[in-house]
Amino acid sequence: MSRPIRPQKLFEQVLARLEARIIDKTYGIGDLLPSERDLMREFGVGRPAIREALIHLRNMGLVELRSGERALVIRPTPEVVVDALSGVAKHMLSATDGVRNFQNARLFFEVGLARHAALHATEEDIDELHAALEINREALTDLDRFEKTDVAFHYVLAIIPRNPIFPAIHAAIAEWLVQQRHITLNWRGRKGTAEQAYLAHKFIYDAIAARDPDLAEKAMRGHLAHVENVFWEAVESGA
Repeated sequence: MSRPIRPQKLFEQVLARLEARIIDKTYGIGDLLPSERDLMREFGVGRPAIREALIHLRNMGLVELRSGERALVIRPTPEVVVDALSGVAKHMLSATDGVRNFQNARLFFEVGLARHAALHATEEDIDELHAALEINREALTDLDRFEKTDVAFHYVLAIIPRNPIFPAIHAAIAEWLVQQRHITLNWRGRKGTAEQAYLAHKFIYDAIAARDPDLAEKAMRGHLAHVENVFWEAVESGA
């Protein structure tokens, strides 16, 4: 049975029109939107509807709001775009198949980063990756710190392509799979997990430093497969 069409709220109508004008560049990057009073007059609605529409535009990363000033049209950042997916992602992660899908997405993403780094990393990139690896090693006796340095090591791989979308995706995946990382490193059923993770990072680094993309891919696949296996063992044990 089809659902009845829900009438749009006033702010939704205003939002749709303003968003369309930003998309078609009626209001371009750096332009100021009309004042709230002018928008109220144009659309024939009250101030609450205008303000709610502007807040939604801000949350979408399309405008910047400053007290007492007109809304400024800005370019959405990758972080804003990825953050907009967080609600959907967390809902998907509440189901087992959702977690597996995200693990698979991470595998594709990280394998690609590892191969790219082996082929294109500069000497400075490799030095930075090595520094992250050393910090990771030094944190082996502190699991909370190790978790953070684990994320930092993978982050270096995400910035090597010089594509601002990749660090944003990395940060999102790291946040969405934070429970996996925490359970994997802290599960008592598998001792030495942090040490194994560090050795896997070293294997990845060595392959990249050797400029061997196939070995880098193999190292990353092995690392993430191990992490996933430990995680699901822990989950099945009731951890």
